[in-house]
Amino acid sequence: MKENGSIESIRRYPSPNAKVNLFEILYWSQGLRVKGLLAKPKEEGTYDALLYLRGGLQSVGMVRASRIAQFASQGFIVFAPYYRGNRGGEGRDEVAGDDRYDAIHAAEVLKKFVDVKDIHLFGFSRGGLMALWTAILREDIKSVVTWAGVSSVTSMYMERVDMRRTLKRIIGGSPNTEQEKYDERTPLFQAHLVNAPVLLIHGTEDENVSINQSYDLEQKLISEKKQVETWYSSGLGHHYPPNVNRKTVKALCEWMKSQ
Repeated sequence: MKENGSIESIRRYPSPNAKVNLFEILYWSQGLRVKGLLAKPKEEGTYDALLYLRGGLQSVGMVRASRIAQFASQGFIVFAPYYRGNRGGEGRDEVAGDDRYDAIHAAEVLKKFVDVKDIHLFGFSRGGLMALWTAILREDIKSVVTWAGVSSVTSMYMERVDMRRTLKRIIGGSPNTEQEKYDERTPLFQAHLVNAPVLLIHGTEDENVSINQSYDLEQKLISEKKQVETWYSSGLGHHYPPNVNRKTVKALCEWMKSQ
């Protein structure tokens, strides 16, 4: 079995930003070949490392080149795993099952391209699960940002009626019959193991991931005496308007660099 985080291949990828180079990387995770997208500013310099953990499931919410380039243009080298089973990668996307290790081992890929010891984590929506698990299971995390992030798979099941059939198929049942399996995937219960500062971003009118998931995580982190900051936006939903989105990305990147 190849070493976790070892790179199988690298190929150039079309970049929408003239100042950012993109590469699609095939790497190893638990004996599977998994793909991800790397973004590097063209200008030489020392950059912070950012692991970008996408939302969605399978082809929905796939990593977008423009989004990764947007973060790289803020002064980061960024790696965004697609997770197993996506875009020609091996295995099956499992919603914070063994696929969480695709994020954990993606950190090793990212560290091959930077001169810094610690990395930042950003997770959007379902990526919140992946970011939290990475922070729980790694010790080289500098900061964690979850935007509209999922913190409980049970809450995800209860909130998203449209996803229940898919979650039952992937996990093996509902929380009524397989609560332990849902709990095993839920980082909220292991939040005491997060040692990096955490920033929670969420819109109060989010209909995809209830802001209650951020409220619950915030209270759990506070109870464990962890460093947590919140940017809750009244009236905003799961996807912020473009101008607010740009301002928020700039601000959260500045927050990460200050940690």
